[in-house]
Amino acid sequence: MTMRLNNLSPRPGAKHRNKRKGCGESSGHGKTSGRGGKGQTARSGTGIRLGFEGGQMPMLRRIPKRGFNNKRFTSDYATVNVSDLNTLFDDGATVTPEALAEQGLAIRKFAGVKILGDGDLTKKLTVKAQVFSAGAREKITKAGGVCEELPLPVIHHKTEAAEKK
Repeated sequence: MTMRLNNLSPRPGAKHRNKRKGCGESSGHGKTSGRGGKGQTARSGTGIRLGFEGGQMPMLRRIPKRGFNNKRFTSDYATVNVSDLNTLFDDGATVTPEALAEQGLAIRKFAGVKILGDGDLTKKLTVKAQVFSAGAREKITKAGGVCEELPLPVIHHKTEAAEKK
């Protein structure tokens, strides 16, 4: 028998008939139609938010708050390993954040570039970056290269008052 479009059918158990809710008590889904009792949750478009406790003071507001989160003030650096510099740049080259962006290493908006000491460096490079790890600084200088620290870029927040001037 050849396969034809009119012979195709879904696998057994793949299709289910819809539950016919609210079609009388004997259907098994009558009266409340699987919605439980009366009240807010029985209505359509219920919008009880996460953590709502029926008007009681929610747990998140009851427990004491302590400490300080410094995450807002941290600097997010694009990290580049010494092994990446060894493979991507020639001997005697100058490595800058712009050159790293051209190579596809520091492409996102970051506070700056941090050079990490993972891997080996055999080339003499002049590396300009915002931050160096101790291991990276040691490997670059041991290979005869130079580490130059760049200042962190200053982020200016535009205000309406500054735009008017």
